[in-house]
Amino acid sequence: MAKILVVEDETDLVGLVKGWLEREHHLVETACDGLEALIRMETNKYDVVLLDMMLPSLDGLEILKRYRRGGGAAGVIMITARSHVDDKELGLDAGADDYLTKPFQLKELAARVRAVLRRNHVPTSDVLRFRDLVIDPHEFKVLKGGKDVHLLPKEFRLLEFLVRHPHQVFSADELLSSVWESDTDALLDTVRGHITRLRKKLDSEGEPSIIATVYGVGYKLGPDEGEPR
Repeated sequence: MAKILVVEDETDLVGLVKGWLEREHHLVETACDGLEALIRMETNKYDVVLLDMMLPSLDGLEILKRYRRGGGAAGVIMITARSHVDDKELGLDAGADDYLTKPFQLKELAARVRAVLRRNHVPTSDVLRFRDLVIDPHEFKVLKGGKDVHLLPKEFRLLEFLVRHPHQVFSADELLSSVWESDTDALLDTVRGHITRLRKKLDSEGEPSIIATVYGVGYKLGPDEGEPR
């Protein structure tokens, strides 16, 4: 799962791209205005931004330049009808990770997203394993000791996120910005509630919790078998 921002003012294309990426179980947000997109990119954490070149209020190239100058690190794929090599050079020199010319196949777009995620060290493997858990992001299934465990969508996304980042500690704020929609009205207590429910559903008696609390800092995936506790 990746958190992706699609910046495009063609409504029909936005719907197609959003639907395709959501079928691959990504969390997808959209913006149709350049200034709105820049504000979102500067105030939220995204793994990938699909950025159209021609936008109202602020063009994609200027958005990208400002975003990179401010330290923005998300993978950026420029999308445009311009196919001249000079236009591609401008985008790549401004900090784009890839460049896709309209019209394009949605399968190619999805493959380029996966490639950017790999280059940015965001794991994209199909099946994840931790202790006695098997997590299938494509089927939205979790098995514990071979038995199905029913998780709500946000519980699943939270678990997947932590398993994909096994040695990192995240504050409740960071989990909220990474797993929930950027315009959510969820509170930090919502994150804590989801962690509590995951522990109840997935912890084993006599074993450390699947989600460890690092007091005063946040949460991380608990130790795996063989790791120091």
